[in-house]
Amino acid sequence: KAGVLTHHNILNNAYFSALAMSFSEQDRLCVSVPFYHCFGMVLANLLCLSVGACIVIACEHFDAAKVLAAVAEERCTALHGVPTMFIAELEHPDFLTFDLTSLRTGIMAGAPCPPALMRRVMEDMHCREILIGYGETEASPLTHLTRRADSIDRRINTVGRNLPHQEVKVLDVSTGATLPVGEIGEICFRGYHLMQGYYDDAETTAKAIDRQGWLQSGDRGRMDADGYPQITGRLKEMILRGGENIYPREIEDLLYSHPQIAEAAVFGLPDDYYGEEIMAWIRPQGNESPSAEDIQAFCREKIAHYKVPRYIWFVAEFPMTVTGKLQKFRMREMAMAKLKKKAETL
Repeated sequence: KAGVLTHHNILNNAYFSALAMSFSEQDRLCVSVPFYHCFGMVLANLLCLSVGACIVIACEHFDAAKVLAAVAEERCTALHGVPTMFIAELEHPDFLTFDLTSLRTGIMAGAPCPPALMRRVMEDMHCREILIGYGETEASPLTHLTRRADSIDRRINTVGRNLPHQEVKVLDVSTGATLPVGEIGEICFRGYHLMQGYYDDAETTAKAIDRQGWLQSGDRGRMDADGYPQITGRLKEMILRGGENIYPREIEDLLYSHPQIAEAAVFGLPDDYYGEEIMAWIRPQGNESPSAEDIQAFCREKIAHYKVPRYIWFVAEFPMTVTGKLQKFRMREMAMAKLKKKAETL
C-alpha cells in the first residue's frame, strides 16, 4: 500500500517533533535510518532542516561501527534508530572504545522499544534524553513522543503524549465505542497529519480511516489520565492459546530483562490441542549460552504459566526488513517448516 502524504503533513510533523526534542542549530544528528523511509525523510532530514541543525550521514547502509565512529568523531548530540540498530551498537565488540559522551537525545522508534534497552541506551551510551517515538507512515509518521521533562518511568514505559494539533483515542474494537482512561483497546488518530489515503485504493482507505476521520492503528494499548498511551501489542499478533489472549510484547519485555539475552521475538505457532503455542526466538548476549530450560524457569517466576514459551530457539540473527524491523511472519514460516520436517522424520 502506498500512503499519499502532503507537504503540509510532513513539514509540520518534522517541526513539531524538533520542538518536542528541544532541537536547535546547536545540535548534530547522526542518521542511521534510510532516507526513503518516513523515519529518515521526516524525522531526520526535514527535522534538521526545520531548525537548522547539522545532519551527519554515517554510512550508506547501516553499519554499527561506522555509526559509533561518526558519533564520536563528529561529536553528535543526537542519534536516531530502530531498536535493532541500538542493540547492534551496544553489542559491538569495540563499543567501549568509542567516546559517546556528546550524545544528548535522539528518537528510538519503528518497533516496540523494550524498557531494558532504553535503560542501556540512557546509561551506556550517555544518551540521557533519548525519546521513544510512536506512529506510522500513514500519520506522517509521528503521533506521539516522550519529552525530556517526562519522568524516567514515563519515558521508558509509555510512548509519550501526542504532538500538537493531533487527536488520539482508545477504541473498543467490538463495539466501536471510545474507552475510558486505563482500559485496553485499539489506538486511533485524527488530525492534520493523516494521509490523504492509499494511492488509487479507496476501498482499503475506507477500512483504515472511518467516516469521522479516525485512523485505526492496529495497535492495542491503554491511556492514562494525562494522555500517555502504553502500547501493549499488535492486534494481529495476539496469540490465542487455550482460550487465553496472549500478547507477545509482554513476554518480549520480560525476556529483554534477562542478563543473557540480547534480542528476542515472540509469536504464535499453530497447535492441534491449544489452537496456538508460544515460540520465542532468542539471540544471546555475546558468548552467553543459556538453555531453553533456564529461560522457561526465568519466565515462570515472572508471568502466568500459560504465557511461558513452549518453543525456544537460539539464533545468531533474525530475518528483518531493510529498515531494521523484525519479520515475524518469516520466523513463523521458517519455524513451521522446520517443525513439520522434524515431525515427518519421527
